Amino acid sequence: MLNRVILIGRLTKDPELRYTPSGVAVTQFTLAVDRPFTSQGGEREADFLPIVTWRQLAETCANYLKKGRLTAVEGRVQVRNYENNEGKRVYVTEIVADNVRFLESSKNDSGSRQQPSTRNNNDPFSDDGKPIDIADEDLPF
Repeated sequence: MLNRVILIGRLTKDPELRYTPSGVAVTQFTLAVDRPFTSQGGEREADFLPIVTWRQLAETCANYLKKGRLTAVEGRVQVRNYENNEGKRVYVTEIVADNVRFLESSKNDSGSRQQPSTRNNNDPFSDDGKPIDIADEDLPF
């Protein structure tokens, strides 16, 4: 049997970090994932999926993820249930993530990034996007 999910989307709000009574970190956030088609009106629709992370991953997500950030989540679908205050059974479907990738830098970091002051001369691709001058005899084809 297989229960595996991979999602890419944007956070709808900052993650909420809490701790269980035994001190285990848990973070919850919602990921907006675009559907691969548009509605009849031509508008793009999205699904808003609840994501849960635990322990160190939860603390990392709480520290570095922010609303609007493009993120990849890998995990499993979990359905849990509980009885609410009115005595009714409530079912919750969520994604329990075991891997979260930050796919873009935060918007605050983009203006404050500094270019490295020294270049690694051993790296032939450290030329800041300029064309590389390679002689024909150095090409393997």
